[in-house]
Amino acid sequence: MLAPTLLTLRVVAVDAPTSLIKSVILEAQDDALLPGYEPGAHLQVAIPSADGGVSQWRSYSLINLDPAVDTRAGVTAYRLGIRREDDGRGGSRHMHALKAGDTLSVRAPVNHFPLAAPPSVLLIAGGIGITPMAAMAAELSAQKRDYALHFSGRSRDALPFVDELRGFAGERLVLHADDDPATRLSIDALLDGAQVNQPIYVCGPAGMIDAVLAAARQRGWHDCDLHYELFTETAPHAGDTAFEVELKPSGKVLTVPADQSLLDTLLDHGADVMYDCRAGYCGLCSTRVCEGEIDHRDTYLSDADKAGGKVMQVCVSRCRSGRLVLDL
Repeated sequence: MLAPTLLTLRVVAVDAPTSLIKSVILEAQDDALLPGYEPGAHLQVAIPSADGGVSQWRSYSLINLDPAVDTRAGVTAYRLGIRREDDGRGGSRHMHALKAGDTLSVRAPVNHFPLAAPPSVLLIAGGIGITPMAAMAAELSAQKRDYALHFSGRSRDALPFVDELRGFAGERLVLHADDDPATRLSIDALLDGAQVNQPIYVCGPAGMIDAVLAAARQRGWHDCDLHYELFTETAPHAGDTAFEVELKPSGKVLTVPADQSLLDTLLDHGADVMYDCRAGYCGLCSTRVCEGEIDHRDTYLSDADKAGGKVMQVCVSRCRSGRLVLDL
């Protein structure tokens, strides 16, 4: 696998579209054109370790709110939207502390959430999940394709970028607020009014995504028409226990605590692991398993791959048998 292109970018502007969300604009230090990207793509940003250890990477979707801009051809700036998570792992706190003139190390854009080309698309965003959806809506508007964008949050004031979205989406943008019974999102009502197997793209909290997928499947949608991206990392499960992992090439043995992912344990001990989504759907952290029973928790591997027991997604999956041996 080729190493990703690394970029050093400077922060040129930071604003706060809501009380919990910061919008950060980045440019090249030499004002050069930045690598292009397709709707749904994201940047990985290096977040320094609080204790001076190895930096870890966090993914943030690239926002485009101008249908006239062809982001594939390269752009002068990247725009990110980051929701503050006080109980998170520190990435959002670092990003919220940025100011103009700061620099960030990033990996060039990648896309695990591509927009296909059907005639009519249903976009559903929850909270900060609007960031990839904004770029998709801009693309669909530029191509004069039919779509609807349903944007939900706890309150109307919690929804960022609404004026910009309304500027090009018009009536295709439908806002939903949990605290307003008249506009609260009803997934059942939304899908009852949609055409079965109309492509659905959904991004936001895991609970909302699960509800959309379950309701669509119940109504006959095929999985190939259901596209999603999580904006939360998978949390530990009740009953998770510690286990050992041996790195076969070196013979090094590590203990994975019950409340920590295998990926984070590997990173804390300097293992060279590629990763991105941290939610088990992108496939970047696929690792060969030499021994041990895997507790698969990803959505990337096929049922056959999971049954074979020879590969796992170390960002979310764990061990059932107390010990794993990895070819890492």
